[in-house]
Amino acid sequence: MDAAEFRKRGKEMVDYIADYLEKIDKRQVFPDVEPGYLRPLIPDCAPQDPESFEDVFKDIEKIIMPGVTHWHSPYFFAYFPAASSFPALLADMLCGGIGCVGFSWAASPACTELETVMLDWLGKMINLPEEFLAGKDGQGGGVIQGSASEATLISLLAARTKAIRRVQSEKPELTEADIMGRLVAYASDQAHSSVERAALIGGVKIKNVSSDDTFSVCGSALKKVLDEDKASGLIPFFFCATLGTTPCCSFDKLLELGPICNKENIWMHIDAAYAGSAFICPEFRHLLNGVEFADSFNFNPHKWLLVNFDCSAMWVKKRSDLTGAFKLEPLYLQHHHQESGLVTDYRHWQIPLGRRFRSLKLWFVLRMYGVTGLQEHIRKHVRLSHQFEHLVLQDERFEICAEVVLGLVCFRLKGSNELNKALLKSINEAKKIHLVPCHLQEKFVLRFAICSRTVESTHIKFAWQHISQLATDLLKTWEQNHHQQ
Repeated sequence: MDAAEFRKRGKEMVDYIADYLEKIDKRQVFPDVEPGYLRPLIPDCAPQDPESFEDVFKDIEKIIMPGVTHWHSPYFFAYFPAASSFPALLADMLCGGIGCVGFSWAASPACTELETVMLDWLGKMINLPEEFLAGKDGQGGGVIQGSASEATLISLLAARTKAIRRVQSEKPELTEADIMGRLVAYASDQAHSSVERAALIGGVKIKNVSSDDTFSVCGSALKKVLDEDKASGLIPFFFCATLGTTPCCSFDKLLELGPICNKENIWMHIDAAYAGSAFICPEFRHLLNGVEFADSFNFNPHKWLLVNFDCSAMWVKKRSDLTGAFKLEPLYLQHHHQESGLVTDYRHWQIPLGRRFRSLKLWFVLRMYGVTGLQEHIRKHVRLSHQFEHLVLQDERFEICAEVVLGLVCFRLKGSNELNKALLKSINEAKKIHLVPCHLQEKFVLRFAICSRTVESTHIKFAWQHISQLATDLLKTWEQNHHQQ
């Protein structure tokens, strides 16, 4: 394919994507395929001779689309939103076109410098304390990671290095292995599984801290676990607080937890993967109060801020904590500006060496929507979640299981877990809308997340009528079966 054909095919692909997104509501949200559906549809091995773009293009609808779950459909209410917008898609094309691998400043100065400035822009939008910003000569700063899981792992590994060095300076007789065996990380019993995975990869123990009736961790619960562990000779070193938990979007009590972590020399990382985008709205900013006690903070613009995957924003108060843990300087990666103090080499802030020019997506989206456009997007989703909550509350067969703060509603039929499992099964088998469940205090609960950029009030009403009708049908057969037994 030469440049001339690329121009032609590129325009066709843009048209195809625009059509796909414009008419996505006509597609069934969840595919009708069984595992292994794809293998029989394509040859056993790659073609010896080149094929035409027409042949490849034809196979998109034939082979790929039948197996796609349409995350951007207004009938997709599962997991959390996956952001997408036309400015972000255009920026991703440019990122692919430039094709730099920005591991150091010298590898592509614009790639590094735009990222530093965009993370400052974003930090100011959510009113992050000054010490998290790079500014002209700050000690902190932001970086784009691939996902919140990576941000948690990076912060845990940096905290581990810091703790080992601190303990060794206090007790030189202890080896690194002695200390490693005694380190403990903590997170809420509602925290995302990626926190446990980070501890697994980091080779340290992790303990769950019990959440309260609102599914939040409070100071006294953390203090109790810390006191027990310190008494038995363990070394608490890391706590991951969650703002907007995955099961029900609950918020750990930062103002109680932060001072405890600071006093006990425990690194506090805040995972606000989904909820963080909402903090650009002044009415939700109070949910971030207490961030001033944290060592690192992360949220995903690729969830709710119209920047497509991957773009996970992470800030640290002291970037030397990261670079101190991960810095290696082989000759082939060195450049003559690196000791000037004026440049950032993001390879020291992350797990992979290579990185894409992801800040272009932020730059395009922040400029083309403006803060007000992004605030309106968040507020619309929150309004729609309250609309759905209101519909659920009008039907006495159902209950709401957690406070609706942002764009997630946790609800269920009053009755057994089996009944609710059957309801979810009938919803997802009908494939008109798509939902996923969670467990809250032993209850099987249905999660209704407002996800699509194009979702409107009519889609919410449709979803509720559909759920309500399926519930009516289910309860009839359920009662008949019950009587027969």
